[in-house]
Amino acid sequence: MEIQPVTLEGTWARLEPLRIEHAAALHTAAQDEAIWRYVSSNPSASVGAMEGWIARAREAQTAGSELPFVIFARAADEVVGSTRYMTITPEHRGLEIGWTWLARQARRTAVNTECKYLLLRHAFETLGMIRVQLKTDSRNLISQRAIARLGAVREGILRKHMIYADGYQRDTVMFSIIEEEWPTVRAHLEMKLRAAYPAAR
Repeated sequence: MEIQPVTLEGTWARLEPLRIEHAAALHTAAQDEAIWRYVSSNPSASVGAMEGWIARAREAQTAGSELPFVIFARAADEVVGSTRYMTITPEHRGLEIGWTWLARQARRTAVNTECKYLLLRHAFETLGMIRVQLKTDSRNLISQRAIARLGAVREGILRKHMIYADGYQRDTVMFSIIEEEWPTVRAHLEMKLRAAYPAAR
């Protein structure tokens, strides 16, 4: 299995392969402290810092361990955040959706919901994955509720899983969706998109 850069396009969201050229727009989208409250690094300080963050993501892509995307809101054709496939293990047909962040205007919108839908659909139906995992800081209750609303199963807590730059020892809450669950999750997300955002159809 070889996971190649790809553009995933829906009604409200478009995910394109992340490039250095996206740095300025991502820097603008990243200017909200709430985005970075529960993550291990914050590239929002400058365009240069964002370029470094993108360069590291691209290095991980070259190594085959990650596939990073930039998120566009199609209505305005503007960059509103980033996400990626990570912890890619082709031999076990598994990957993780992570490092997802969105500008304030894109949160709790069809863009956010459709991003997860596009990523999950590509993972299960094109790449042939049997497991997609998601994880979050145990303090981030909003993220935990959002992941659960996707239909993901909460698997448990990895205690003292990560150490942040400030020394904080993070407990991580793990969720997953497996291939047998995907048809139900897909139907749920499609119904949610149709019900919540009918005017955009």
